[in-house]
Amino acid sequence: MKKKNSAKTYVGIVLVAILALLLANPGWLPISDSLKTAVAETEKNHLLFQNDLHTTLAQLITLVLALALVWLIYQVLKLILQAVGKRGGRAQTVTNLISGLMKYVAVIAAVVWGLSILGVNATAVLAGVGIVGLILGFGAQSLIEDIITGAFIIFENQYSVGDIIILDDFRGTVRSIGVRTTVIEDAGGNLKVVNNSDIRNFQNRSRNNSVALCLVSVAYSTDLRKLEALLKEALPKLKEEHPDLYLTAPRYLGVDALADSGVNLKFAVDVTEQNVFGAQRMLARDLKILFDEKGVEIPFPQVVVHQADK
Repeated sequence: MKKKNSAKTYVGIVLVAILALLLANPGWLPISDSLKTAVAETEKNHLLFQNDLHTTLAQLITLVLALALVWLIYQVLKLILQAVGKRGGRAQTVTNLISGLMKYVAVIAAVVWGLSILGVNATAVLAGVGIVGLILGFGAQSLIEDIITGAFIIFENQYSVGDIIILDDFRGTVRSIGVRTTVIEDAGGNLKVVNNSDIRNFQNRSRNNSVALCLVSVAYSTDLRKLEALLKEALPKLKEEHPDLYLTAPRYLGVDALADSGVNLKFAVDVTEQNVFGAQRMLARDLKILFDEKGVEIPFPQVVVHQADK
């Protein structure tokens, strides 16, 4: 589907370019003199607006050409930004923001240019729009705050598209950063759309490596000195078994607690934030298999039932 849509976009750009060249040089068009005379008579005797604003057929053609040219420039710039954004990271973040801004700029440019072609005083219109914008600005302070905050997020590089962040109790991957909002997707595919001005006190978990932790209990009868010597030899081998998951060999951190039914041992391994939960599960599995092979007892709660004598 994406390839078909891209092909349609390229075809549309080529057609608009051809149309722009033809309309910009009417002499190329195979139009007879009689047809040109008829068009001129239509412009002269049949104005489309009989009031103070007189719009001729030539002006409408020019208006269509101008709108097509704005659309063509927007599509070309959009394709360039998409090509640059494929690098990912900060490049994708900046190009997404610029693409969002270009939509507004293209619409404003098309409206101003179109009005000037129709004979409207664009300067007066812009002045009026500025006054109205100033009035509306007082009622749209949250919108302005979102835009300014989004700009600071980009320029200060607080997070980029593809980073994993924790906002409040929501952990997810940043999918897009727009002019007003940021879209975050969690592991279940749920999307959270947050106004940029509401993004405060978040954690960016993708800037540094993360640590996957695992707690395993052993029986009180276990000889810890022998077990620690065994772990020193066995843990580096786990890195060789999962080189794509573990960034370093798992580490034994020592006794974490003397629990009710066993001694809790703590283990850690460096991983990327993207793999932190998968690494926790894999580390627990590897330690269970290792302890089973070495005969290390992992205690578990047991219920003792006494039957009363009759």
